Amino acid sequence: MNTIKIFLYSLPILIFVVVVTKRDLSKNELGSVSNPVKLFFTPSVDAQSITSNAKKLTDFLEKETGYYFTTAVPTSYIAVVEALGSNRCDIAAINTFNYLLAYEKYKAKALLKVIRDNNEQTYRGEFVAKAGSGIEKIEDLQGKKIAYVDPSSISGYILPKALLEKKNIKEGEIVFGMKHDNVITMVYQNQVDAGAAFYCRPDPKTGRFLDARVRVVKQFPDVGEKVKIIALTEEIPNDPVIFRAGLPDEMVDKIVDGILKFVSTEEGAKAMYEIYYVTGFARTKDSDYDPVRKMLKDLNINLSEAAK
Repeated sequence: MNTIKIFLYSLPILIFVVVVTKRDLSKNELGSVSNPVKLFFTPSVDAQSITSNAKKLTDFLEKETGYYFTTAVPTSYIAVVEALGSNRCDIAAINTFNYLLAYEKYKAKALLKVIRDNNEQTYRGEFVAKAGSGIEKIEDLQGKKIAYVDPSSISGYILPKALLEKKNIKEGEIVFGMKHDNVITMVYQNQVDAGAAFYCRPDPKTGRFLDARVRVVKQFPDVGEKVKIIALTEEIPNDPVIFRAGLPDEMVDKIVDGILKFVSTEEGAKAMYEIYYVTGFARTKDSDYDPVRKMLKDLNINLSEAAK
């Protein structure tokens, strides 16, 4: 009888300990249900695909870290950078150029770097054109209508554009597709003469292409034959996952560990591949992106001016 009484008296304390251990956060503290950690994804692929798969990531992170999360897909890369500066975004999966801008303006930190097929940790920009169009080399782009991704995309605009300028080649007309798959589609459908997007090396075992064309292969199964690569830029370190300045170290460590654990699971690996064709993550640091800074400096490209 005494044992039962002791248990009953202790029960409220036990429940309290369990609840506090899981969500030991005040009402408006970052990571609480009323102030969740805000995770942003850049709009480089279909927003619906990002949203549905990001839910799997945040569900996993909530169990692993004890924090609540919310996700968003802004309409532009620059919107993500400015959200980091105004504390409307805490973590962002972002492209390389905008990470450099976010670091320069707001001291955001790159802590993870994506790994893609073949364990690739770098990528390039590419120019593509329709097979049979008469465009076989970069010099053939003189006076042509070219689709780029976004003015702040290193692989889809900045380095390809610099490559043309280095060779004194001038486009006839420029349009922006805002997503890599849009650029490939515009070339495939003859809406433009050529386009610039990201390049990854083909699968060494199968020879299957893994550049931006892979994102539309379900829609256009013959895109590999109909859209050809005609030029490549220099290599670029893969896109990072960045954290805004001022986040608690304990929170950052838990989330980084949680993301690494998520992508190591079968469901997590599938979800991240659906979002950004990511097969894994590697820990990284800001200095890993110094070669890109040097590359941009050598091209006389100012981050803030290019962002405008």
